[in-house]
Amino acid sequence: MENILYEQQGFIGKITINRPKAMNALNSQTLQELDQTLDAIDVNSVRCVIVTGAGDKSFVAGADIAQMSTATRKEGEEYSAMGNAVFRKLEQLPMPTIAAINGFALGGGCEIAMSCDIRMCSDNAIFAQPEVGLGITPGFGGTQRLPRLINVGKAKEMIYTTNVIKAEEALKLGLVTYVYKPEELMPAAMKLAEKIAKMAPIAVRASKKAINEGLQVDIDKAVAIEVKNFAVCIETEDQRGSMKAFVEKTKFEGFKNK
Repeated sequence: MENILYEQQGFIGKITINRPKAMNALNSQTLQELDQTLDAIDVNSVRCVIVTGAGDKSFVAGADIAQMSTATRKEGEEYSAMGNAVFRKLEQLPMPTIAAINGFALGGGCEIAMSCDIRMCSDNAIFAQPEVGLGITPGFGGTQRLPRLINVGKAKEMIYTTNVIKAEEALKLGLVTYVYKPEELMPAAMKLAEKIAKMAPIAVRASKKAINEGLQVDIDKAVAIEVKNFAVCIETEDQRGSMKAFVEKTKFEGFKNK
């Protein structure tokens, strides 16, 4: 692939948007390659996925404006639908995902970051949804995920005004969880991913499923979802082995994803 790089280090998968000369903008080819990359992830061995951008200036600087500038309404709808489908696939990966935001996260860049479970950024990161300044709405989930993640009024302000949010404000708003110096960002993302990977994979995935599905329904339905996902973990080798070691105060050799 040309625009997406993927590597697996132990239990950690790393996706890099690789168009540094174009600030890692998301054209149709890049979205298609990302879609193919997500399909190719080994869900049996990968326990956490990191998403980042190539270079040190931009995570993803949005969609490809040149491509959209002459699009027909039908082509625009197809482009938005494709981006939403790919980002939803990322969001629905069974294992946790971490966005390591190393610079500009504008438009589609902010939207792909919001599709990840956890977001951390470098202190030079900049977030914005600039679409209305270009005559369009956010088209890859921004109108839906942003007000679900931060204060609704602030999300509307960001979208209506195209106001830029810097790293520290993103942290205060809850848009990101951590802010690091640029050279510390990827090591921190790897450290967090490795910690997640040491936990029981079946339980982590069940927790992700329970949280994501439960947020979409009322509390009564949500706790029922939790009960089902809790039960999925019972009688697994990982549950039996770790609890046996805990009760007997013996060393547990590690989770096997079984």
